Amino acid sequence: MKQKKKSDVAVLLDYAGSHKRLTFLGLALSAVSMLLSMAPYICIWLVARDLIAVAPDWTRAKDIAQYGWLAFGFAVAGIVLYFAGLMCTHLAAFRTAANIRKQGVAHVMKAPLGFFDSNASGLIRGRLDAAAADTETLLAHNLADIVGTITLFVSMLVLMFVFDWRMGAACLLAAVISIIAMFSMMGGKNAKLMAEYQAAQDRMTKAGTEYVRGIPVVKIFQQTVYSFKAFQEAIEDYSSKAEHYQGDVCRVPQSINLTFTEGAFVFLVPAALFLAPGALAGGDFAGFITNFAFYAVFSAIISTALAKIMFAASGMMLASTALGRIDQVMCAPELKVPEHPQSPGSSRVEFEDVSFTYDGAQTSALSHVSFTAEPGQTVALVGPSGGGKTTAASLIPRFWDATSGVVKVGGVDVRQIDPHVLMDQIAFVFQNSRLFKASILENVRAARPNATREQVLSALKAAQCEDILEKLPQGMDTLIGSEGTYLSGGEQQRIALARAILKDAPIVVLDEATAFADPENEALIQKAFTELTRGRTVIMIAHRLSTVVGADKILVLEEGRIVEQGSHQELTASSGLYARMWADYNKAVQWKITSEQ
Repeated sequence: MKQKKKSDVAVLLDYAGSHKRLTFLGLALSAVSMLLSMAPYICIWLVARDLIAVAPDWTRAKDIAQYGWLAFGFAVAGIVLYFAGLMCTHLAAFRTAANIRKQGVAHVMKAPLGFFDSNASGLIRGRLDAAAADTETLLAHNLADIVGTITLFVSMLVLMFVFDWRMGAACLLAAVISIIAMFSMMGGKNAKLMAEYQAAQDRMTKAGTEYVRGIPVVKIFQQTVYSFKAFQEAIEDYSSKAEHYQGDVCRVPQSINLTFTEGAFVFLVPAALFLAPGALAGGDFAGFITNFAFYAVFSAIISTALAKIMFAASGMMLASTALGRIDQVMCAPELKVPEHPQSPGSSRVEFEDVSFTYDGAQTSALSHVSFTAEPGQTVALVGPSGGGKTTAASLIPRFWDATSGVVKVGGVDVRQIDPHVLMDQIAFVFQNSRLFKASILENVRAARPNATREQVLSALKAAQCEDILEKLPQGMDTLIGSEGTYLSGGEQQRIALARAILKDAPIVVLDEATAFADPENEALIQKAFTELTRGRTVIMIAHRLSTVVGADKILVLEEGRIVEQGSHQELTASSGLYARMWADYNKAVQWKITSEQ
């Protein structure tokens, strides 16, 4: 049996947890406050009734002052209860938004690291943080207004048909036209336009984040925002959708809505003129005038109530799209944890007929790849860009899980190893290592939080970082990225190597670790590699072929397949793809600029 989908409000209340009781209390207080807010209008009508009854001798109306004080008391009580209700709904709304963020972050923490390659940080933040904020208006204001307005309308329906149903129907005609106009703006196919509008906003957030990160390149080449085509297109797409919805879709219905909402009294006057002759003929003209005064007073409430409905409906639609964006984060793939985890017996890495295809891709990134890296052995992955080198390495720590085939560490399928245990077995050094805005000590200690200062210093020395420490004012206690303390790409890479050395993992994955290093830093990094890789299983990805000459085994990947494998000497002698790449590499190394005489 198909499970019934929960409403958006029910989903939000689930996030509220124990604070949903505050929401219900706030809604109840709002409903009562709306009932109390009607009482002053009734008091005004009672004043008009008494004055009409004794006209023209107004002094005979003795209860007018009493009605005035009652109206004041009801108004104050209504305001107090309304604000008390809003306090409750606001507390619940803030807690709900906080819970959404916490649960979202907790879920994302369980996602495989590969998820973040295809989902930019700006996009995830926009979907989670900004969308959570969009739900606050619904819970804090809109729900209270909806409940209060429904209570108000039910009360009005009862009261308006008590005295003269014909004048009551005339007043409500404006409300009916207004509701139809609002539904035409927000219901049906136009609800999809709001979803498209939010999607355009997501794309603009993502492109904006990428543009900010690329500002140094833009400034170097003296370009403008228009040089970043993706950002420009995202802004224009967002602008066109916003203009289309607000201008083409909402202009006419909103004009009709405001016209009839604010002009509800206009419907009452023709009805009164039509009924007046009958009242005169019946001899109850004073009662007719009294009833007319009642409906004239209450017609003013209609515009206020309908305005709240409009804003509440807008809040509901905004929250619905926000929940859709939050759901995209909550539906992120979760790294499966085995029920009965096994421990790897060694640092041996095996690929057995492994294939992998990225979500949405038409072709496989890896196809039937098989190889073995023995403990203490260095295996290099080389080949043209897009050949599957990084993809193969990312399957070892389960950044992704293989589509078919098995990846093993120590004779155990990586999917049967506890993720924390698996990560403890592997140290990474990427081509673009990132450092935290913290001290060098804390940056290195991130690999092993309980490491002592002496252990960190030893790792830094092994990573050839002594020259970095000597030039910094506070040594390894110097904060990175603050007060003008910045490191070059090669220096950052050496700090990252120190982090990997401190981790002391039996398997090391090096992904283009010397890609951004200058010759001096590259020489130091190569020395650090000697310490890092000693006695460990090493998977090395490289385009700079000079770094893999000494590898025990070289695997050449092209279009996701291993086309060659062997030592450097064997592969250069085979006249295959590797031999051609080696020849091209040597030509590139020898290339130089000369001036013509």
